[in-house]
Amino acid sequence: MSPRLIGHVSYRGLGPRQRVGLARLGSFVLERLPGADDVYCFWARSRAVPEDERLFVLAEVRGRTSDEVDDAALHIAAFERVFHQATSALRALRSARDPRRRLHWNRITIAVGPAIALDAPAIEDIARRLMPATWHLGLEKVVVRLRLRDRVRRMTAEPVELAVSDLTGSRMEIAIRAPVTAPLEPATDHERKVVEARRRRLVYPYEIVRMLTGGNGRGPAAAFQEYDLDPARGEPRAVCVSHRPYGQNAAGVVFGIISTPSDKVPEGVRRVLILSDCTREMGALAAPECDRIVAAIDLAERLRLPVEWIPISSGARIAMDSGTENLDATARVARRIITFTERGGVIHLIVYGVNVGAQSYWNALAAMAGHTRGALIMTPDASMVLTGRAALEASGGVSAEDEVALGGFERIMGPNGEAQYYASDLAAAVRTLDEHYGYTYVFPGEAGPRWHRTRDPFGRDITKCPYPTEHGHGFATVGEIFDDAINPGRKRPFAMRAVMQALVDRDGGHLERWRSWAGAETAIVWDAHLGGVPICLIGIESHNVAREGYRPLDGPAAWNGGTLFPLSSKKVARALNAASGNRPVVILANLSGFDGSPESLRELQLEHGAEIARAVVNFDGPLLFLVVSRYHGGAYVVFSKSLNPRLRAMALTGSYASVIGGSAAAAVVFTREVRARAAADPTVRRARETLRTDPPAAARDAYEQALAEATRVAQAEVAAEFDDIHTVERACRVGSLDEVIEPRRVRPALIRALHEACRGRHDAVATSRRLTARHVPIDSPP
Repeated sequence: MSPRLIGHVSYRGLGPRQRVGLARLGSFVLERLPGADDVYCFWARSRAVPEDERLFVLAEVRGRTSDEVDDAALHIAAFERVFHQATSALRALRSARDPRRRLHWNRITIAVGPAIALDAPAIEDIARRLMPATWHLGLEKVVVRLRLRDRVRRMTAEPVELAVSDLTGSRMEIAIRAPVTAPLEPATDHERKVVEARRRRLVYPYEIVRMLTGGNGRGPAAAFQEYDLDPARGEPRAVCVSHRPYGQNAAGVVFGIISTPSDKVPEGVRRVLILSDCTREMGALAAPECDRIVAAIDLAERLRLPVEWIPISSGARIAMDSGTENLDATARVARRIITFTERGGVIHLIVYGVNVGAQSYWNALAAMAGHTRGALIMTPDASMVLTGRAALEASGGVSAEDEVALGGFERIMGPNGEAQYYASDLAAAVRTLDEHYGYTYVFPGEAGPRWHRTRDPFGRDITKCPYPTEHGHGFATVGEIFDDAINPGRKRPFAMRAVMQALVDRDGGHLERWRSWAGAETAIVWDAHLGGVPICLIGIESHNVAREGYRPLDGPAAWNGGTLFPLSSKKVARALNAASGNRPVVILANLSGFDGSPESLRELQLEHGAEIARAVVNFDGPLLFLVVSRYHGGAYVVFSKSLNPRLRAMALTGSYASVIGGSAAAAVVFTREVRARAAADPTVRRARETLRTDPPAAARDAYEQALAEATRVAQAEVAAEFDDIHTVERACRVGSLDEVIEPRRVRPALIRALHEACRGRHDAVATSRRLTARHVPIDSPP
């Protein structure tokens, strides 16, 4: 339905125009639309900027009681009813006018008649409860005009406005201000670009800057300094343009230095921020964009800062006036990403929209290649594809229903491990990256991430921690896993996450990386704190994990606990490379070896297993290895002390370390000894003698049964003797292990080793800088 442009509006049924905010709309041509009682709807077009079209919904909550009566619950209920009527009306109007071009930058204004007793937390609680009703309405903001009552002094304050806005579709902002009566101005160029981005369900880059610099109320305010290319230089060179108003970028890339304070780094977590401008040809890449990306990476390397990249891109620019030179420009960026990351530079990526072609390859070079350390976070609407769906279909290629099905997190990038974290939306992705910085961020000039000020006692006994009942393994506490009476031979399955949770600092949190990687479930990677020290904690899952989807007949029916499969091997190697040179790694191992099935060998088991050894050899920093149950075979080799002199290997009392497990040794290696013992068994000897005199059929059956039973007993005996010899104590005597510790002393022993290794790693200046009163753990090492 196309709007009927009229110069006046019928005000029949409206309350005072100033009260509902109608007087502010004089700069717009209005057309009144149908609405419920006390809900007044208008289509509006700016007189000065005709392309500025919006929908305004004005509503009124009339007073039902005297202002002297404090009945906040009644008034809040009435407000919520009117609010839902207003949002329902706006949703219907957006769909009815033109489904192909739904209007954005709309506004809801509600005037509340009676005074209400509300404090700031109550206002925020109401706003969060009502927020879902505003989704997908194209709202600029919701304005509520009311008078707030003071419950204590029973006084009614002057009228105020509550302005509730949402910059990214998920981050709510509430401002309490004096009522604004000035005429509403047409949308500025900046606001129209915001609207254009929102129509595509994307975010204008300067709105992302506003979201990131919103502040957290602690310490110095967040800040962004925009940079651009220096026009006086021939080669790409960044120069600060912080004096320039937002939105003056001449290319589809915006970059600069952003600093946000945190508990650990009150001075500000500084990094180079690169943003794509989705309003410019959907972030198409040509020389101007690529030169700015190269300049941003140069700036990060010069200042020793990480790069934070939030890209939206349709790939290399396709136009009549440019061609292969755009591909050459993207290749220059690829080369710069490679040189930057190989020198230790870090690039973190948040993908919240479509990335095509060159941008997807850049993402792979920055955060998917084996040597890289950056995090890659994706949202439900994000995708990384080589060719868009339409182009694939036009060329006759195999496509999917949309770009998310081609390269989204749920079906592709999460299960294949190329995306490391999942976030529900852009704001959640930013929070995840902030949490990642809490474990990994290195302030320029310092030797590593700052320590966490923990209140968790260093000497805490992890064996007393309760074992989660939902796992169904029959353990009441973590300590029962290591109890020889309850778990003889350490052969019962258990959940390694329960041990990891018991070990790390209770007040330090943890963040799991690559959790959605299908086929890699037997390796667990956490970032956490131990004794205040930021660490990468790697655990080997110790119970079987069900396989989902297609399974080859020559592969295992389940992901067996204590076993490394091809992709779990790759995950461990990636985790070691990501932590190298940044923070210590602690490995909790219940590891019987690598899977040797035909499927695993076909899926590059040898290559991925060898990559663990390479990662250990090249690891820069403290590396602690703890055997919690069993440790055999090729897995022992890739974590051997002989690979890296910095590796410190320990084991719990009662655990096992050998070339092969006792049961396997008895069944495969010591078969002659087993046969000799079985043949010497008195029952077998009597059955053999009987075989010579009795009828052959019955006697042979008895003999074979006796021999089978004696063989089982002999195998058990040989296995037990082998395990009794090849204990962790023997491994310690021959130098394969450094120390054998009691389970109750796991936490203090690892913390002591970490502190000793960190003191050995850093010089006196770096140590004194990190171990300030603000950051040093409260307890001292035991």
